[in-house]
Amino acid sequence: MLKSTFYHITETGKFHDVSSAAEAIEKSAQGGFIWLSYCKPSLEELTALIEPLGIHPLSIEDCLDDYQVPKIENFPTNTYILFNAFNYSEKTLSIEEMNLFIGANFLITVNKGKPSDQSLFEEIIKHVEIENTKALQGPGFLLHLVMDHIVDRKFIAIDALEDELDKAEDAILINSADFKLGDLQQLRRDLISLRKSLFNEREILVKVCRKDSRFIDEQAIYNFRDIYDHLAKFFELTETYREIVTSLMEMNLSMLNNMMAKAANRTNMTVRRLTFITTIFMPMTLLSGIGGMSEWSMMTGSENWRISYPLFLLAMVVIGFTSFQLFRWLDKRDLKRMQKDGTL
Repeated sequence: MLKSTFYHITETGKFHDVSSAAEAIEKSAQGGFIWLSYCKPSLEELTALIEPLGIHPLSIEDCLDDYQVPKIENFPTNTYILFNAFNYSEKTLSIEEMNLFIGANFLITVNKGKPSDQSLFEEIIKHVEIENTKALQGPGFLLHLVMDHIVDRKFIAIDALEDELDKAEDAILINSADFKLGDLQQLRRDLISLRKSLFNEREILVKVCRKDSRFIDEQAIYNFRDIYDHLAKFFELTETYREIVTSLMEMNLSMLNNMMAKAANRTNMTVRRLTFITTIFMPMTLLSGIGGMSEWSMMTGSENWRISYPLFLLAMVVIGFTSFQLFRWLDKRDLKRMQKDGTL
């Protein structure tokens, strides 16, 4: 299990692990700067930073509260930045908060230590160790490394969301009837959450790049402009993906309506066939009813039944066959027209 780590970076450019935050603060008086990396800290641990480093109590509360909006606040002795990291796995988006304090000779990173945050915390430590040459240049450069890794991690989550959109599109095209519309709704909610976070984080980088914080060196600001470019790109991607979700919903609805129309047309065709059969036999039924009456024998004469009845039956066959051919031709004509229009 990961635990809080503390470092003292000397003026000669050496990284030293120290056992506690108090020891690190004492060593900062010898020169250089310190990095206090907290993982799942208690209120007492963070409160102990108020007096020696001038951390504002309200910022301490923000570190321990959930569902905070990304923001930047400037204080006399430090600048407080609340940033979000994204993680998307098993169709679930989790937003992890990272609290950052930068002063003249210190950088503090506070991670709440949720299970999904552990990998982020570990990756940041490894990333700084790899890029330790940049980290040695000052708190502003170290802050850039931390934020740069958080932003790089955002791309992984956004790329995973893009894959989910592609899968949803394929599923709709293959079988829209079995597609679960709730999956698209969940993607839409996730994209809205990303957009809210990226919008506020982009504003943070705008303030950093225009030198609102006096604790970030001017030379380090050039690095933060690269982070701003990435955030602006991600923000535009979320807007594009939201439009794609809307298009997929409309496409799914359109395909379902088309399937229902085809089913209705097939039902109509069945009814047409039954009507076709009924229409053919209706005149024949009428004639058979007339032929079976006693008046028919009286009209034709009982002695002429050998001629009248065969002629009567022949007339029924001719009328039935003529009706069959007529309605069959009409049915084929309408069927071809429907197939041409794509409504069948």
